[in-house]
Amino acid sequence: MSATVATLWLLNILLDTFGQLSFKAAAAGPELGEGFARWKAMAVRPWIWLGIGSYVAEFLIWLAFLSLVPLSEGVLLGSINIVAVMIAGRWLFDEKFSPLRTLGILLVAAGVAVVGFGS
Repeated sequence: MSATVATLWLLNILLDTFGQLSFKAAAAGPELGEGFARWKAMAVRPWIWLGIGSYVAEFLIWLAFLSLVPLSEGVLLGSINIVAVMIAGRWLFDEKFSPLRTLGILLVAAGVAVVGFGS
């Protein structure tokens, strides 16, 4: 894997994880209300806009990444985002890992390692 591809891959992971965590932070909290009032309250939170901006940047990085690697390899390498988001959610939002989720994380990480080292 070239340095450019590795950099784009890492940026994609970071931007996707940051975007997911931003959306979670924007949507968290019972004080937001329910229904349309909840959507209005989320729309004025800075986290929602940080998440949207992160996703726009991620989209551009993802396109650049896919222009340099085969689609089948890129999509598999991109699935490590699932692991990063789950670990960050555990760390920042105290979300729990069940034994099956832990197994899933390990299997996804192993699969990404196989694809990454195989290229």
